[in-house]
Amino acid sequence: MTTEETMERHARVVLVDDHRMFRTGVQAEIGATDRTGVEVVGEAADVDQAVTVITATRPEVVLLDVHLPGGGGVEVLRRCAPLMGDPEHPVRFLALSVSDAAEDVIGVIRGGARGYVTKTITGADLIDAVFRVKDGDAVFSPRLAGFVLDAFASTDAPPVDEDLDRLTQREREVLRLIARGYAYKEIAKQLFISVKTVESHVSAVLRKLQLSNRHELTRWATARRLV
Repeated sequence: MTTEETMERHARVVLVDDHRMFRTGVQAEIGATDRTGVEVVGEAADVDQAVTVITATRPEVVLLDVHLPGGGGVEVLRRCAPLMGDPEHPVRFLALSVSDAAEDVIGVIRGGARGYVTKTITGADLIDAVFRVKDGDAVFSPRLAGFVLDAFASTDAPPVDEDLDRLTQREREVLRLIARGYAYKEIAKQLFISVKTVESHVSAVLRKLQLSNRHELTRWATARRLV
């Protein structure tokens, strides 16, 4: 990569891993911004720290370990769902783990991660993966992609979802934002409608889907991978 190419691309990254020495190693490998284009803007060792740092720094990419104190990478993804759903400045997640177990891979991908690579990855390949994820691509270590393809191909969900078809396009938009954790005021601002209109849409969605509250609605949407 030439100096000119490095200057043209830049990615703000947060490292989330409970092993300090590993974070230090990754920082040394990819964090020389003038050479790699990657700027490490924060680090975290557990779920609570991760959510705090990610929320404060709003990085473009988070390198996320799967196994973390406080609930693991899946919990970080769950709590950062509104940031992932930001239409203008989304925070994207790339799992970086020693584990290559199918359940770990599938769990974080279902949670919203854009890719999954193992810690055997080279520094150059990790830098490339960061920029690909930043650009919206999905990135996997070669043998892990098969887990994901198999998991999402063997779904029990019918090709036509009659419940979902009952909803209007606007109701679906509200449903997704509610499931991602947005407040009514935030949804109103994003969709350029009033809070009262948001409330009406939510009531209609709950009635049509025969659900009682937003927690049930979130579970319903997550089960259908609409979040």
